[in-house]
Amino acid sequence: MDDFQAFEDLTPEAETPSSSVFIPPSINHTSLLSGASYTYISPIPSSLLPPSGSPSGTLGPPCVLGVDEAGRGPVLGPMVYGIFFLPLDLSDSLLRDTHHFDDSKVLTPATRSALMQTLCTEGSDLHTSCGWAITALSARDISSGMLRPSTAGYNLNAQAQDATVALIKKVYASGVNVTEIYVDTIGHPATYQAKLERVFPGVKITVAKKADSLYPCVSAASVCAKVTRDAALEVLWEAAKGRGRTPKGEDEMDVGEKRGESEESEGMAWGSGYPSDARCVSWLKANMHPVWGWGPECRFSWGTAKDMLEAPPTKGGGVKVDWPVDNDGDTHRLTDFFTSKHQEQEGDELGNWFGAPAGVEAF
Repeated sequence: MDDFQAFEDLTPEAETPSSSVFIPPSINHTSLLSGASYTYISPIPSSLLPPSGSPSGTLGPPCVLGVDEAGRGPVLGPMVYGIFFLPLDLSDSLLRDTHHFDDSKVLTPATRSALMQTLCTEGSDLHTSCGWAITALSARDISSGMLRPSTAGYNLNAQAQDATVALIKKVYASGVNVTEIYVDTIGHPATYQAKLERVFPGVKITVAKKADSLYPCVSAASVCAKVTRDAALEVLWEAAKGRGRTPKGEDEMDVGEKRGESEESEGMAWGSGYPSDARCVSWLKANMHPVWGWGPECRFSWGTAKDMLEAPPTKGGGVKVDWPVDNDGDTHRLTDFFTSKHQEQEGDELGNWFGAPAGVEAF
């Protein structure tokens, strides 16, 4: 897998999480620290559901749903998919005119956090009118999918599309009447749109490039995804600091490692987590365990991590480990552990599975 080198015209500083990021309810500490992927769905506002006591089959107000992601390219942290849904007639007025949602990449971290905090505050107009959800695809699960044998590889596009479909299905299952879906594209827009139309027939679906700038519901989804990812990185960073670094003498550390050491006390020393961020590369070098590499924060399938691990030990690489083959030549049969040699010689192996047969005299 080649690394994603582009920052989409952003500087490393713009992509580096703020230490004061709002921690949304979509942060699951247990899953993040264990390396597991997970999904969070906000409470569904009653205004999006059929009126209480309505006959079976009654639908709620027509809703629009937007989809976007954060963290596709970094070597560190999860990729977070966000969805955002609200009544069709509120999308432009509430999101664009009142709260000024936009593509999360053009909003400051403080603005993103403030919007997310309003969304999560009971009684606010966003909280009472909108729903949202995220799926955090962990670095571990992304890598395990991508590192499968080539005939069964599970590439990043496929993982992202599956996460999107699963999230949308959960919204439908909750009773929300989604009639329009807007998605920031993964790969070729027409191909992806055709796939979603097969999964959700009868729904107006638009997949487009820069959808996070064009459609307010996608802008809001991008904010949910970005704030969740930034907060997730904060959780992973605190855990990484607690693990300590690989023991090395001062003379063995290169300039980048020393810089990573000095920056650790100033904030998140791995910076944005992108491979093209020098702070990220320095941190990876300074904190690589020679056998295990890194913790649940790292995508081992990214070229940056693989190259560091596979470099010769004399150049700071990892230790080569030869794992035993699965077939160790053991010819024992399972029944050897349950029967005696005498029983095997009698030729009644299955009949004596639970021991020697008891005669009538035993009763």
